[in-house]
Amino acid sequence: MIQGVTLYSFTRAFHQRRYTFEQLVREVAGRGLGPGLEIVGFQSIKGFPVLTDEFTGRFRDLVAETGLTPTSLAANADAGLRRDRMLTDDELVDYMRPQIAAAKALGFPVVRVQISLTPDDMERLLPVAEQHDVTLGLEIHSHQHPKHPAIQALLERYEKLGSPHLGFVPDWGASLRAVPSTLLRRYSELGYSEDLLDALNTTWLEHHREGPPRTEQQHGRWFGQVIQLAHRHGAGDRAIEMAVNLTGLFGHAPVTDWADVLPWTVHTHAKFYEIDADGDEPSVPVRDLVALWKAHGYRGTYSSEWEGFHWNAVDDPFAMVAAEQKLIREALTDGH
Repeated sequence: MIQGVTLYSFTRAFHQRRYTFEQLVREVAGRGLGPGLEIVGFQSIKGFPVLTDEFTGRFRDLVAETGLTPTSLAANADAGLRRDRMLTDDELVDYMRPQIAAAKALGFPVVRVQISLTPDDMERLLPVAEQHDVTLGLEIHSHQHPKHPAIQALLERYEKLGSPHLGFVPDWGASLRAVPSTLLRRYSELGYSEDLLDALNTTWLEHHREGPPRTEQQHGRWFGQVIQLAHRHGAGDRAIEMAVNLTGLFGHAPVTDWADVLPWTVHTHAKFYEIDADGDEPSVPVRDLVALWKAHGYRGTYSSEWEGFHWNAVDDPFAMVAAEQKLIREALTDGH
């Protein structure tokens, strides 16, 4: 088992130019937030997926110097790159090839890929993964979930192919137990009414009682429902943002549902949003998730991913990651 972090957790600090890419890597090492290091290719590397020999050499030297362990390179499967139409399967597969090659060049054993890739796409990319000796881990991210038909179709194809070069990257944001209080507090600070905040929270809880959406149409209805109620309560231009957060980031999958995909889990996004005064994560059931992962013999990386930065500009992202890593360590020793 490896603990680590994705540099995505420090997006706000990076975008504000408080740290360069190299400085972020050194900060992770210096604060003891590794040894696992995950990066997002298009976010961290100018010109990605084209790599210069100079950059590749400097990165490998930096990793060796800091003692960090490359765990996952997050690639993008952006099916909506064009304005006029979605990418075809052929175009998506070709789009992924150089990203996979870049991961190998930089020393990453896992490439995080995204749900735009179908079972057929993953099968076509398998020889590319084998050629570069990397594993493709498709991220299971809210609003999707382990029981979603698209994920079940991928699982069926994985079991048919039986290759160690294919797997999943569960994202714990698919299994929330509450809307993060930091987000509701931020909306309150922006002047939105308590009636609106109560309506958002109540609607999320109603969806939670129903369980995760079983179809894309159901998710679309939920999305529209949140937009309508947000408009009714005067949310204005933030209505779409509220719907994205409430139905796209904060998933409803029961913790036990992850058991289906844990045999194929090659990396874990330990998503979290907040840590309370008791050191717990009130919106993500971290202890329950770790207990399930542990019971299934998971030996991969827990890559802390703080996504609270989207609205939380107050808390120190490095301190937040350190607090979640402490929680994970405690959960791993629960019951020994």
